[in-house]
Amino acid sequence: MPGYITNIEKATLENKDYRRVLYTAKNSQLVLMNLQPGEEIGEETHTLDQFIRIEQGQAKVILDGKETEVQDDFAIVIPAGTKHNVINSGDNELKLYSIYSPPEHKDGTVHPTKADEKEEHFDGQTTE
Repeated sequence: MPGYITNIEKATLENKDYRRVLYTAKNSQLVLMNLQPGEEIGEETHTLDQFIRIEQGQAKVILDGKETEVQDDFAIVIPAGTKHNVINSGDNELKLYSIYSPPEHKDGTVHPTKADEKEEHFDGQTTE
């Protein structure tokens, strides 16, 4: 069967990895993230659109210099060209999932911790 089906809330809450690419299609990608207290994604700007949903925790989201505090059940839409960062501002793990359109990371990417992070941009290979 082409496509991907999962209980996204369960998968997100059970994720222990800093970054885990779940599924890569031609025009979008589903990624889980887990940030430790005080940890941040790091300021970046993409040439693609990104959607983030917070499933657990508290964060400070910065979009083009404007800071907003978010928590469980918040959604963030980051249009292409927007300078952004997500910082875990709580005392517990920040668990979120992100949808990139088009894909951002190499399919199958897993970074157990932020220290393991290395830039492996999408190379055209999809999950299927």
